[in-house]
Amino acid sequence: MDTCHTMKNSLAALICVLLLSGCGFLRSSDRGDAPPLAHSVVNAAYSQIGKKYRAGGKSPQTGFDCSGLVWWAYQKSGLTVPRRTVEQAKAGSAVSRGRERPGDIVVFRASHAVNGLHTGLYAGGDTFIHSPSSGSKIRTENINTPYWNNNLITVRRIVR
Repeated sequence: MDTCHTMKNSLAALICVLLLSGCGFLRSSDRGDAPPLAHSVVNAAYSQIGKKYRAGGKSPQTGFDCSGLVWWAYQKSGLTVPRRTVEQAKAGSAVSRGRERPGDIVVFRASHAVNGLHTGLYAGGDTFIHSPSSGSKIRTENINTPYWNNNLITVRRIVR
């Protein structure tokens, strides 16, 4: 009985240590230094995972294009950002690569896009949420895959 109780306490302590330490999976810039409002933006975008891409779309009812998802997630959190990708690429302030945090807008060069740009929301842990292209659905992707890493042109911070 004592052994079982001791093991349960040890397991509980280990879980607490892992949670408090960030499990070592996240960079220091991802470990909670983003304000609650930034996490709200990310959570709004997460709530749309699996919704269909739609050119010009900016709502859960009609679907989203890339900038529509970013615009909607910020609106849902009570913040205003530009609706168009070109303007989102200039919004807020620039953040150095490696210093991004949840809620930041990530902007990529994209040859398939009308204006040559694609936006998403950095979600933490080297992932971002976006509405990729026609025929696809909103999803998360790793920002360090060669395609995304090579085409990242700026990170924009809206929430300070």
